[in-house]
Amino acid sequence: MSFKALSDPIDFEQVKSLSKLTPEQKQLKAIRDQELKEIIEGKSEKILLLIGPCSAHNEEAVMEYVTRLAKLQEKVQDKIFMVPRVYTNKPRTNGDGYKGLLHQQNPEGKSNLIKGIAAVRSLHNRVISETGLTTADEMLYPENLEFVQDLVSYIAVGARSVEDQQHRFVASGIDQPTGMKNPTSGNLNVLFNSLYAAQQKQEFIFNGLEVESSSNPLAHVVLRGGLNEYGENNPNYHYEDLLKVVNLYKAGNYNNPFIVIDTNHDNSGKQYKEQIRIVKETLINRSWNTDMKKWVRGFMIESFLESGRQEADGKVFGQSITDPCLGWDETEELVNYIAEHV
Repeated sequence: MSFKALSDPIDFEQVKSLSKLTPEQKQLKAIRDQELKEIIEGKSEKILLLIGPCSAHNEEAVMEYVTRLAKLQEKVQDKIFMVPRVYTNKPRTNGDGYKGLLHQQNPEGKSNLIKGIAAVRSLHNRVISETGLTTADEMLYPENLEFVQDLVSYIAVGARSVEDQQHRFVASGIDQPTGMKNPTSGNLNVLFNSLYAAQQKQEFIFNGLEVESSSNPLAHVVLRGGLNEYGENNPNYHYEDLLKVVNLYKAGNYNNPFIVIDTNHDNSGKQYKEQIRIVKETLINRSWNTDMKKWVRGFMIESFLESGRQEADGKVFGQSITDPCLGWDETEELVNYIAEHV
């Protein structure tokens, strides 16, 4: 067994010089980051929407989507804070399939991770510079965090990663709000163990250095449903499920209790239109419990220009090539509904 080097050692400083933010863009990002922090801390009652395509496979389609989102954000800014999903790495259960912009800049092309780093930074930068919004991405590979951390406002740790100690420890050193998804089993004890680890200082080896993390008080839970031993969906967005999570927060010594509902994946069974019903049910459930209303204030919604999905060789502009998404008209209607009912 061995590893074959495909490139020279990567110069992190050189990488971070690509698509670097201007002073004006840094100031804009700092303002948005502060507003997002206040939402997680409960100082603002706005609803957080982490919204956008399952995977950012086409730069121009993503930019068209985010441009529309920015205009919609202006209309609902008193009630909702939107962070577009610009997910550039995709977990693959068995290693096959499209792995994201970092790997393949053309979904039908060969993998080129060095070019991918530049493409990822360029896309996150374009969103900030052209729309004024800042982005969310998934930390699929912890050692790659340094490639994007200066450009993003929110980090997600996925269901397959949340049980991994390296992901938990690296999450404890992230400055941004970090959403820890429940594992694919749906096990809440595993989820809260992960949250606890992320909210503590940790010592470990990271990118060749012995480090101590700062702890991440902005880490929080994301409920995405689970699968039982028979491969059946077990949603966890219903009232009783949310009450369990509220009580687990109360039972532990956690900073900034905050709950995000992932409306797709195993909550919807990947029936993407179910996302609309799940959001509406959650808004009703919040009204029955004071702590639930205070802490359940985030939704993760998969949405793109065109509804549904296509294969990686599909030619529909703005349609997902991974999980199916809501289309733009459905998205706009749903965002307006949320703004009217919170």
